[in-house]
Amino acid sequence: MESNKVQPAPAYPNGQQQSTAMAMQPVDQQHQHHHHHHHHGGRHEAPWMEKPGASSNSRSCPPGLEYLSTLDQVLIKQKKEFFEMVSGFEMQNKYVVYNSMGQKVYFAKESSDTCVRQCCGPQRPFELAIEDSLGNEVIHVSRPYKCMCYHQMCSCCKCCFDEVTVESPPGNKVGKVVQVYGACQAMYHIKDESDCTVLVIDGPTYLKCYCPGDDIPFRLMSKDSGEEIGRVSKQWTNLLQEYFTDADNFGITFPVDLSVKIKAVILAACFLIDFMFFERQGGKVAPLSPDRDTARQEKCWAELSRLTHDH
Repeated sequence: MESNKVQPAPAYPNGQQQSTAMAMQPVDQQHQHHHHHHHHGGRHEAPWMEKPGASSNSRSCPPGLEYLSTLDQVLIKQKKEFFEMVSGFEMQNKYVVYNSMGQKVYFAKESSDTCVRQCCGPQRPFELAIEDSLGNEVIHVSRPYKCMCYHQMCSCCKCCFDEVTVESPPGNKVGKVVQVYGACQAMYHIKDESDCTVLVIDGPTYLKCYCPGDDIPFRLMSKDSGEEIGRVSKQWTNLLQEYFTDADNFGITFPVDLSVKIKAVILAACFLIDFMFFERQGGKVAPLSPDRDTARQEKCWAELSRLTHDH
């Protein structure tokens, strides 16, 4: 796979600060399926991105991934329910994907069992549906449960490594994201539909501490050349949001000519990274310090066994 080398940079250059600010505005509590501007109680809803026209590669592009064909960067903003923020009760995650113009590209929503969310927290298995402006599911992300017996940085057994499978459209596998052993460093392989590794995500060390205001980069590396071609970056929001909630913002950069299927897999990698490193439950988990609560893991096993027996 040939991709142009890009210089490491923030997900949104200074020249696009105004566009980024638009993308960072709060979004409505309900998923609206239309392309127009609306005002609800004085709040402005971002417009949806128009679907790009047909190209020479349209035949090989899964339906709904045409939006990614013209993009070299996206912003992912997590939506947080007020009830979850004040109660600590774990709700299903929701995200909005924006382009650099502040237009909505996709809406993503988690599907998972209520009891499993409370017991397993960030380690929970889930299904994630990524929809377009019409509510059509264009990407499906599936994460099985993995037992982190000795914490992520110490788990060297292959069966403990986290992963997600990506389908587009649902039922048609386009790739996987697989965690690989990197000692004290977070590392993932981006695989295509044939399970061949095409890219590597080189994350930060588990031992590094970040100061308020720092972005946390996961570098996207070419498997063959080892050159950095993009990034998945956890972006700083503000002190109150970072400390009291787990509503996270991520910026992703990748070559514009990268396969849309691989771009979809990189999106899924961002969601997996959010769950593994930045998802909290009751304030127990800090960024880049995954949960070590043994009692919760035991409850998780018990709940998963119950659900398996029920079915």
